[in-house]
Amino acid sequence: MLSAPAREPFVGRVGHGFTLIELMITIALAALLLSLAVPSFVTWVRNAQVRTVTDSLQNGLRLAQTEAVRRQRQMVFFLSESAACDVANTASANGRFWVIRTVPLLDGEAAQVVQCGTLADVAAGTSITGPAALCFGSSGRLVANPTPGGGAACALDANDLNRRFNVASSGANRTLRVTVSLGGQLRLCDPARTLTDAQPDGCPT
Repeated sequence: MLSAPAREPFVGRVGHGFTLIELMITIALAALLLSLAVPSFVTWVRNAQVRTVTDSLQNGLRLAQTEAVRRQRQMVFFLSESAACDVANTASANGRFWVIRTVPLLDGEAAQVVQCGTLADVAAGTSITGPAALCFGSSGRLVANPTPGGGAACALDANDLNRRFNVASSGANRTLRVTVSLGGQLRLCDPARTLTDAQPDGCPT
């Protein structure tokens, strides 16, 4: 009886890893791609911070205006360097926080803090330039008041129909602006653009 021929033992393919040269090329390519992507990512983050701060600023101004109309009394919105949300808080140009307070109607009446918010503190390197304080009357319009409290002063300019807050950041490639007209209209816009039908996000002149 014939026996089956003996089979050769199976020898699988022996795998191998990266060579040192291949590994160095891969690392070099990854470093090159990363160096190209990082500046764009940093700019995107800075632009997002500018938008966040601008939104907070606009929301605070709109709340002050709404409270003035709702309570039928004058309200003052001002920037501050203090995070304390109390009546001892004082106005400071380009402050990192905002405060909304009632303006006393009578001598001896105590002012009340309505609400406070954070601006540049949540986005290091972001700056806000503009008036230290704005006062809203019971109709929601801007009003002048040299002594609304908190060391603030609300001034108006008959030759300039808008009060402006500019928000910028080092590393960002754009700035944003919040404008408040004498009539009380709030607008968030891009100062690099002019308000037209083709550029509705532009700022009024």
